[in-house]
Amino acid sequence: MKHGFLRIGILDRYIIKKFILTFFVALLLIILIVIIFDVSEKIDDFVEKEASLKSIVFDYYLNFIPYFINMFSPLFTFITVIFFTSKLAANSEIVAILAGGVSFRRLMYPYFLSAFIIFLFSLSLNLFVIPDANRKRLDFESKYVHSRYVNTNRNMHYQVSPGTYLYVESFSTFNNTAYRFALEKMEDNELVSKLSAESAQWDSTAALWRLNNYILRDFSSGKEVVDIGQKLDTSIAITVDIFYLQDDSMEALNRKDLAEFIATQKMRGDSMVKYSLMERNNRLSLPFSAFILTLIGVSLSSKKRRGGIGLNLGVGIALSFSYILFMRFSQMFVVTDTLPPFVAVWLPNALFAVIAAVLYKLAPK
Repeated sequence: MKHGFLRIGILDRYIIKKFILTFFVALLLIILIVIIFDVSEKIDDFVEKEASLKSIVFDYYLNFIPYFINMFSPLFTFITVIFFTSKLAANSEIVAILAGGVSFRRLMYPYFLSAFIIFLFSLSLNLFVIPDANRKRLDFESKYVHSRYVNTNRNMHYQVSPGTYLYVESFSTFNNTAYRFALEKMEDNELVSKLSAESAQWDSTAALWRLNNYILRDFSSGKEVVDIGQKLDTSIAITVDIFYLQDDSMEALNRKDLAEFIATQKMRGDSMVKYSLMERNNRLSLPFSAFILTLIGVSLSSKKRRGGIGLNLGVGIALSFSYILFMRFSQMFVVTDTLPPFVAVWLPNALFAVIAAVLYKLAPK
C-alpha cells in the first residue's frame, strides 16, 4: 500500500461532502413528499377517531420519520451515488481524476468512507432510536388508524416452562378469552397432570387466568385423581400479551429485549420466533447494504454515457427497487419455512455483492 493511501485529502473531502449532503437532501425531500401523501390517505381516520394535532405530529409523524428513513435507506444511498457520480462523469471530472494518477480503487476510498457514515447512521437508528419510535408509532396506528386486532390463529401450542405445555384452540381479542384451554405437565416423558377447561378468561386486575368448567387430572400419586369444578383461578408464565403479537410487534423491542424475547419464544416453541429472528438480522443487514450499493452505484455511473445522468438514474432506480423487492421476496421463504431467517435476510446482500464485484471489475480503471 502506498504511503498516504488512506489519508483524507482535498478530493476525498469534496466527494464525502457532496455524497453526504446529497443523501440527506434527498431524504428530506422524499420524507416531505411521503408525509403529504400519508396525511391525505389517513386524514379521514384522524378526523373520524378524533386524533389531536399534537398526537398526529409528535406521536405519529415524528416517530414515522426514523422508520421510513431506515426502510428506504438503500434506495436513498443508491440514488445518491448514481446522481452524484453521474454528474462528476458528465463534467469529465472522473476522467480528470483518473488521468491525474488516482486509481479507480483509490477513488472508491471517499465513497466507502461516506458509506461507512451512512452505515453508522442507519445502525444507530436501528439499535437506539427506531424500537422506541416504532412502539409509539404502532400504538398510535392501533388507536387511530387500524381497526381492532383480531387473532385468527387456531390450535396454538406453547411451552410455558420446561415440561409444561399449553394448548389453546382459539383466542378472542374482544373478551380476552382462550377457548378449549389445556395445560399439561410432564416429568420424565410421563404425564403428571392435565388441566383443561372450556374457556379461560384473562383477568388483567389480578394478572391470572380464570377457568370456566374445568377438569383437573392429577397422576403424581400413581393413580388418577380428578377434580371437576365451575371456576378456577390459575397463574401461568404466559400472559394475554402473547395472543396480541403481530408480525411487526418485534419492531418495537430494543436489542436486549428482542434477544430475551427470542430466547423465550424458542423455549415456548412459538412459531412467531421466525419473525423475531428476521427483525434481528434486518437491523444489521439493511445498514450493511450501504457498502454494496455504493460499490454498484460508482461502478455503474463512473463512465460518461450518451444517455447522461437520466440513463444512469433510471438504471440505478431500477436496481435499487429490485434490491428492495428481492429483500421482501426472500423473506417470504421464512414465512413458508423454506429458508432459515439468517439466510433469507442476508441473501439479497450476498447476491448483490456478487453483482457489485462483477461491475467493479468491468468499471473504468
